[in-house]
Amino acid sequence: MTFVGSIIGGAFSGWWLAPSFVKAQKTNGVNAEEFLLLDASGKARAGLGLDKNGEVGLVLTSRDGNRRLALSPDDRFVVKLSDQSGRVLWSAP
Repeated sequence: MTFVGSIIGGAFSGWWLAPSFVKAQKTNGVNAEEFLLLDASGKARAGLGLDKNGEVGLVLTSRDGNRRLALSPDDRFVVKLSDQSGRVLWSAP
């Protein structure tokens, strides 16, 4: 759940603004530590990125915010479906 909080919480904090070293971008690519998909109201609905431990993952949030689907090859459970409180409803290794 740490990963989910990092991705979604990162949208609302200055985490991504912390100074860091950046390698030069390729002319045909985009480099970033995080990509967020926001709905019309500015609420993060999906995130792809790295948490503070360098673990990569993808998080999708339901429209009402009650469910999150997280995919992270670095986590104990590669796929997790959790409720708003973080309780895991379903997971797969």
